[in-house]
Amino acid sequence: MIEAGFAASSEGEFEAVKLIAKEKLHAELCSFTRGLKSDIDVALKADTQSIHLVIPTSDLHIEHKLRKSREQVLAMTEETVQYAKDHGLIVELSAEDGTRTEMEFLKDFFRLGISLGSDRICLCDTVGILTPEKSTEIFSMLREVIKVPISVHCHDDFGMAVANSIAALRAGADQVHVTVNGMGERAGNAALEEVAIALIGLYGMKIKIHTQKLYDVSRRVAKITRLYPSPNKAIVGENAFMHESGIHTQAILADPRTYEAISPELVGVTRRLTVGKHAGSKGTKASLNQVGIFPTEDELKRIFAEVKRMGDKGKRVLDSDLAAIAENVMKLPKEKAIKLSELTVITGNKVTPTASVRLKINGDEVIEAATGVGPVDAAMQAIRKIISAAEPIRLVDYSVEAITGGSDAVVDVSVTLSREGRIVTSRGIHEDIVMASVEAMLNGVNMLIPSKGIRPKTSSENGS
Repeated sequence: MIEAGFAASSEGEFEAVKLIAKEKLHAELCSFTRGLKSDIDVALKADTQSIHLVIPTSDLHIEHKLRKSREQVLAMTEETVQYAKDHGLIVELSAEDGTRTEMEFLKDFFRLGISLGSDRICLCDTVGILTPEKSTEIFSMLREVIKVPISVHCHDDFGMAVANSIAALRAGADQVHVTVNGMGERAGNAALEEVAIALIGLYGMKIKIHTQKLYDVSRRVAKITRLYPSPNKAIVGENAFMHESGIHTQAILADPRTYEAISPELVGVTRRLTVGKHAGSKGTKASLNQVGIFPTEDELKRIFAEVKRMGDKGKRVLDSDLAAIAENVMKLPKEKAIKLSELTVITGNKVTPTASVRLKINGDEVIEAATGVGPVDAAMQAIRKIISAAEPIRLVDYSVEAITGGSDAVVDVSVTLSREGRIVTSRGIHEDIVMASVEAMLNGVNMLIPSKGIRPKTSSENGS
């Protein structure tokens, strides 16, 4: 089931819901509605199959939000449920602020809705005040008196949304409301990826979700909404399967189960071994091997020492930094598979930012142009158009900071790129933010598509 939006909230929201309905997805399509016939009319015009009919039930909401009595709320419920059913809609009736509603009134509210044909009912923990124990108690009680499917809708104000949702499911709830990356009002809702993987990994359940798509869906939603999950976000955070500590990486290389409760491939990513002040030599070696660099033991010692030195200075050692250190220590050819030959950017007032990029790819020159929301975006889009023709590389994250002050500041741009589940980080440093961004992008791309000049693994190193 997909709640596509609140069709009555705006013309744009209505159009979005209607467009999604036209896709004929393999899911029941729903619109949020209030207890108003006018909201239901708009949902019908948007061609949704069902409505999530949300009506406040706590005395706090009834008095201060609706300014009605309990009797008026029940009358509103009767009118709108009947109206929706008369028009052929599936109805999921929700008690807003249900977890702060007096229990007998909550039962009366749900019984009324069910008697009028509500197909499902939902208890909303609107301000996230449930605990797993309270969730178990309430949903066990509801399960005893209600025979239609029950949904749970939890908010994360106390960081308990996932735990409360799972407790409700274990106590008899049939359906759980979740959002990608836990997006939602204030602290958000229960996260789709966390609930799904917890049910699979901790409770051994089989659910009809293609978990290998979770990371890609997370990143796509983050890019569209510009609300990126924290790097340490469970399941889909950039650091969720990243290991730096030498103790950890040594064990991970021996058996991933030592520090991973689930396989990263389950959610569509690959394990990342990163380097820094806590890194060990085995992890550093493994990180280099991942990009086709195979140092001798002596070279590894010198690379490792430089990594530690940078880490002790508080610097973040990105994948491209590690490769550059190795290239310098090992005196490897600096030749990259992809190099920038020329960059032209046009921008200004009433001018659509446009970039023309000429790249040399293994000796062959390729030219492409693109527009963007700004000069940096236009340049990045032009590079991506060239690269994506042959390699499915995706920009996951972009950040910039000034190294020096003043109008001539040197900027440090960091990017995170992904290709077929593998993730690399790289940076570019330049006085011009566009050039720094392009440099970071190309450094990352070259990490994902190693140059022919990197020294291959020898037979002796094969056994090391």
